[in-house]
Amino acid sequence: MKVDFDKTDSRIICLLQENGRMPYREIAERVGISETNARARVHRLLEEDIIRIVAVSDPAKLGYEFDGNIKLKIETRKLEAILGKLKSFKEITFIALMTGNSDIDIDFIVRSKKELDNLIFKKISSIDGVIQTGASLIIRYEKDIYSWKTALENE
Repeated sequence: MKVDFDKTDSRIICLLQENGRMPYREIAERVGISETNARARVHRLLEEDIIRIVAVSDPAKLGYEFDGNIKLKIETRKLEAILGKLKSFKEITFIALMTGNSDIDIDFIVRSKKELDNLIFKKISSIDGVIQTGASLIIRYEKDIYSWKTALENE
């Protein structure tokens, strides 16, 4: 796999995984580059979609009663149309194509059982080409990390 960043970028990414609000001055000091260089590198990493800096929140503390996962079996010839529909649902926060027992893996967040019912039975199940849905609810997070470093750091 082609890596579009060097060891310095890798160190910057690791620092931002620890603290996405770390000042450029501190990044520069810890990596051993100028503040201008640190700022330029972070902007390039953002522009090239190598990293995203976001606030990660706890859905329950934001008023959502349920979050979880839905695995879909689909008619693969209808994949693009199905993905188009799924992407339009505000409750869906993550979509991935899978190998194995399911074709599509979805994460969702909803405010109530009524919204969950609507998402599964009225929205997703009614999409032409969806054969089967299997939903799982998250009861408790035991590990939820975003600091896995980069492949260069884990060599």
